[in-house]
Amino acid sequence: MGRRLPSAPRERKPALAALAVLLIIGGALGAGFLVIQSGKRVAAIEISQQIGAGQQIPLSAIQQVQITAGSGLAYVPWAEASQVARFFTVSTIPPGTLLTRAMVATTGTSVAGRAVLGLALKDGQLPHGLQDGDHIDIYQVSDAQETCPGGSGGTLAANAVVLAIGAPSATSGSTAVADVEVAVNPSDAGPVACNAANGIVGIAVLPDGGRGAAAAGAGAGSGPAGATPGSTPSASAASGTGAG
Repeated sequence: MGRRLPSAPRERKPALAALAVLLIIGGALGAGFLVIQSGKRVAAIEISQQIGAGQQIPLSAIQQVQITAGSGLAYVPWAEASQVARFFTVSTIPPGTLLTRAMVATTGTSVAGRAVLGLALKDGQLPHGLQDGDHIDIYQVSDAQETCPGGSGGTLAANAVVLAIGAPSATSGSTAVADVEVAVNPSDAGPVACNAANGIVGIAVLPDGGRGAAAAGAGAGSGPAGATPGSTPSASAASGTGAG
């Protein structure tokens, strides 16, 4: 009967064992931190009742909501709620909307009694520097025979107001580079919409964005002040396409 050879003593590696324990503990702590962070919430401002375009935001129309921190939303924190009443809406905000900084402006634009519609503007048709609150004239720019009201070079709407400028949805299939929301006199809405749908409108920004003219005509009723059909203001102009 043969004799068994003695086995070599097992080498212990306390350093590796300690490292393994540290890795396990570190992984558990990291996972716990991520869980805590994902559940962390911050107070933000939500609109609780509809506010029309160009209107000052009343404190009664906002409420506090909790949202997940680090969500990437450009929300307005609840800590700034007392300051919100100093701002005006860029466009109509429905109830239940989380307020973001892009929705407000420091000055208001009165759109009471006006019709609101959209214009889709292509590259080269958007006046340089166009911004919310600008006052513009809208023209018919085609010399072809059209069924829409208006004649070539004629004014379709005077002293219209730009309410908002946004980018078309990527899934809309539109070739436009900007959707411009404008407020016009109700009697002008039909001609503007018809010509815009046919891609034959042009817009011209009034001098200084029309702010001087707007102030001068603030008490002159709803009609545009100092505008005559076919007149061409000294301003930057561009052609527009279909109604948004």
